[in-house]
Amino acid sequence: MNHHPPSQVGRVLTVVLGALPFTVVTLLVFGHWPPLARWDQSVAAKSGAYGATHEASVDFWQIVGVVAQPWTTRAVILVVAAYLWHRRARLLTIWLLTSAVAELALVQAVKAIFERDRPVQMLVETTGYSYVSGHATAAFVLAGALGVVLPSVRGWRRRFRLLVLLPVIAVVWIASADRIALNVHYVSDVLGGWALGLAILTATSISFGLRPGLRRRRRRTPSDGEGTTAPPRAAVIVNPIKVGDGVAFRRKVTRALAVRGYEEPLWLETRVDDAGQAMAKQAIEHESDLVLVAGGDGTVRVVCATLAHTGIPVGVIPAGTGNLLARNLHIPLDLDDALERILEGRDRRIDLVRVHGDELDTDRFAVMAGLGLDAAIISDAPPHLKKQIGWTAYLVSAAKNVNHPSVRVTITLDDAEPIERRVRTVVVGNVGMLQANIPLLPDARPDDGLLDVVVIAPRRVTQWPIVLWRLMTRTNRSDMYLERFTGHKVEIHAAVDVQRQLDGDPIGPGRYLATEIEPGALTARVPKRR
Repeated sequence: MNHHPPSQVGRVLTVVLGALPFTVVTLLVFGHWPPLARWDQSVAAKSGAYGATHEASVDFWQIVGVVAQPWTTRAVILVVAAYLWHRRARLLTIWLLTSAVAELALVQAVKAIFERDRPVQMLVETTGYSYVSGHATAAFVLAGALGVVLPSVRGWRRRFRLLVLLPVIAVVWIASADRIALNVHYVSDVLGGWALGLAILTATSISFGLRPGLRRRRRRTPSDGEGTTAPPRAAVIVNPIKVGDGVAFRRKVTRALAVRGYEEPLWLETRVDDAGQAMAKQAIEHESDLVLVAGGDGTVRVVCATLAHTGIPVGVIPAGTGNLLARNLHIPLDLDDALERILEGRDRRIDLVRVHGDELDTDRFAVMAGLGLDAAIISDAPPHLKKQIGWTAYLVSAAKNVNHPSVRVTITLDDAEPIERRVRTVVVGNVGMLQANIPLLPDARPDDGLLDVVVIAPRRVTQWPIVLWRLMTRTNRSDMYLERFTGHKVEIHAAVDVQRQLDGDPIGPGRYLATEIEPGALTARVPKRR
């Protein structure tokens, strides 16, 4: 069965359909549709008559109205947003706050546009216009928002979701019934409030790319009961230059996915003019439940940067020379072993690093960025040797650049005073291990919300063994040869143009690099803990 990526027209159509109920209710109300008008008047008359002779009932519903007022539901949304921010679910946090702001603004706008008077026999004093009910809209947005958020937060079991969602759904009914019982709103005001809440949630969800439930699709096994659900989808992004036997690779990956219930994967190959950005966007449009990327560190970096904040898990299949992200996530280099560990693995939120500089558009990296000797080694590594002997080609380049000149740099960490050094190289890392398990940044962790910086500054060739010894023994002592720092933002200014690199890709000479951590920006598929 072939699936075609949803188009922009499809998203617009979804938004239109979400707004359709509100449009219909509004037209019926202000077109004075007789059945709806009679219903409004009948219910309003009964509520007014009942409340006039039952003061205790009015007192009860007044208390309910205070508890379930819109500002209470907005406060709950703020609490949930703070929790999501703590869980590093940045996209969900911003979506939730956007929905709340949209609800507040649109309710007031609709009231001001239509200026509908409230029922004549109100049982409590209140001001403002009647259409739409702000209580009903706010409660509906809260319930719908939690319906999107809770299934997306890892660690919430189904029974806990129900324990939260059932009371919230009850709040929608109670908050709406309160408005009718106190005769401050017509039934159609409440219906319009629900419809407006649906329109808000639909529009913001589509705008933020949130589609509840798609992320958890899987093929049922016989033990799950009769019938099946839609099988999960995978996209495989491949750099054909880095993958040796493309036919065998495709056969193995397709078989491994099929065994685990995935449908036929979407295969995407990078091009010389695009290392993976367009392919990653296609994977998003495909509504992929998993994206596998096989290529060098450059391909992996571009794909991860594009999939940042989408929540789509990325599994890195080692290929090419460096494979630094795969190594640091403990993914085996053997293809069969890597596939098994990834497809049977777990999702882990890791950090990415936003970066910009002179002659460099704002970008992201997942591993390391460097300025100086390390970038010169990467730039000078002969391509034919990299293809023949792999990462050891960098050793040849390192020997050629052992006398790489030092350069004066200014380093600024967060808001601290800048420090000046004369260095051979400065590396900013999100992870710490190089090839051959060299611990360049031994304290770096991909999910600690920090950048780790190493400044390497031997003055003479004879001092390099001291630096290498300190690296291999993970010595944390700082001296004139090697220093380490941490921060959330790091800026490096060099006195002259020097080579620079991102995740093992040379990006050309320049004098400036600015980096900032993006905590939990990427969902990575990693092996399970043993």
